[in-house]
Amino acid sequence: MRDTLFCVLSVLVSLALAIVSLRYVTDYWLLAFVYSFQIHIALACLAVALLALLVKRHWYGMFLVATCLVLAGHGIFMLRQFANGSAPLFARTAVAADSGHSYRLVSFNIWNTNLENGAKIADAIIASKADVVFVLESMPLLGELSRISQTYPYRIGCGVEMSNCDLMMLSKRPFLTKSVQTLGGIWSDRFILTSVDLDGQPVNFAAAHLTKPYFDEFHTVELERLSGILSETKGPLILAGDFNSSILAPDMQNFLRTDGLRNAFPEPATWPIEAGRFGIAIDHVFARPPVTLKSVSRIDNMGSNHYGLVADFTIAGETPVASLSQPRLR
Repeated sequence: MRDTLFCVLSVLVSLALAIVSLRYVTDYWLLAFVYSFQIHIALACLAVALLALLVKRHWYGMFLVATCLVLAGHGIFMLRQFANGSAPLFARTAVAADSGHSYRLVSFNIWNTNLENGAKIADAIIASKADVVFVLESMPLLGELSRISQTYPYRIGCGVEMSNCDLMMLSKRPFLTKSVQTLGGIWSDRFILTSVDLDGQPVNFAAAHLTKPYFDEFHTVELERLSGILSETKGPLILAGDFNSSILAPDMQNFLRTDGLRNAFPEPATWPIEAGRFGIAIDHVFARPPVTLKSVSRIDNMGSNHYGLVADFTIAGETPVASLSQPRLR
């Protein structure tokens, strides 16, 4: 009986670890979402592997425990390698001392069907003291725009620059440049790129909402398109939104590495809301030097299926207005 139970537990753990380990062989889109849970799966397998060892001491059980620890450890390393202050092996620009001024960004997927909480979310946005706000699936705010505009008079979305009320960007300061683009073939107008003058320093703000990674290869294609746009965008940059994937996914790793983007570590878990802090981060705030993230924290979901994010950041050095440019609208 003990041998049979050990065999069953070992087979289950082996299969789960084999599936997760496929990321080191191929970036197959059907497993993209599984890769985002690498640490969770490795820890769950570790618990089962330890149970198997309690049932029967065997070298294969020890091998499974070691494999679980390696996969979990590598997952933590991958979460950490793009953080502010990590060794910039892939970075294109060295970070100088910041100016001392702190600014705030809010990014929140409020969920299109969350209509009953529109007023509550509007109150939270107005009270956030954010300089710029990204709202994804913004339909619940359609009836609140008039009072939001008293605090954030500059807007893209919900009838401004685009007809739909999906991705929206709000700002207390006027936009120096602005463009709305489509990244993939499923959703339209889910990328906004602007620049805003922050006390004499022009900064690029990019808001993105990507397709779920298990819809064929659309997620990877959208990241490649986004990477091409960012490579043409000069000057300080902050990118945020709903990427529907953690940075553990291979295409996200490649995207961050290619474009020299940084995140805050640890990133707050934003989905699923039922898991709380034990979920995964699929909503992100990324920065490219000379922008430095001071902190990224989670805000209440207020009826959404995502938690929102508030990021405080600083800007190092000075970038003349003439040096800041954006790609043309495509």
